[in-house]
Amino acid sequence: MSRVTCDLTISLDGFAAGPNQSLAEPLGDGGELLHRWQFEEPESNAAALEGILAAGAYIMGRNMFAGTGTWDEAWRGWWGEEPPYHAPVLVLTQNPREPLEMQGGTTFNFVADGIESALAQARKAAGSKDVAIAGGAQTVRQYLSAGLIDELRLHIAPVVLGAGERLLDGVAKLKLEPTEVSGTRLVTHVRYRVIH
Repeated sequence: MSRVTCDLTISLDGFAAGPNQSLAEPLGDGGELLHRWQFEEPESNAAALEGILAAGAYIMGRNMFAGTGTWDEAWRGWWGEEPPYHAPVLVLTQNPREPLEMQGGTTFNFVADGIESALAQARKAAGSKDVAIAGGAQTVRQYLSAGLIDELRLHIAPVVLGAGERLLDGVAKLKLEPTEVSGTRLVTHVRYRVIH
């Protein structure tokens, strides 16, 4: 059976997004600083970037796809016409809509019957490849709390946001074993095995 992984960039103080998230600032105040390593040092972080995009299917929360508020059926995500996933993406939502096919092999499928259903659909779509929990923080917390993630890969940016969306708030009794640490001046990559 494929593994369930999660890659998420957080600040030194544990935030996956800054305060005041909006359509104009989806990562909140200062949140863009978290991801500088992906754009300013892509060669030095090539292995981590390849790992993020190696899954056979992805699961994300509705807010990661479209922010909060009422669905805008014309909205096609933050990534333009060719999102980076190149695989099926299951979007958790309370308001389902028709699948959205994009260029490059990404299809967003909207799942309204819970995290276990989304995981089952993602496993089927991924075949022998891993399933990745793409985010945001609330979605990752749900999967961690349910014991459904096998490997957590945190990318820790040397930034203190002070407020926002904290990754591990409310996740109890989580046991992690670090298996690999690497980094550059803009990020420290820590790979953890989740002990169930």
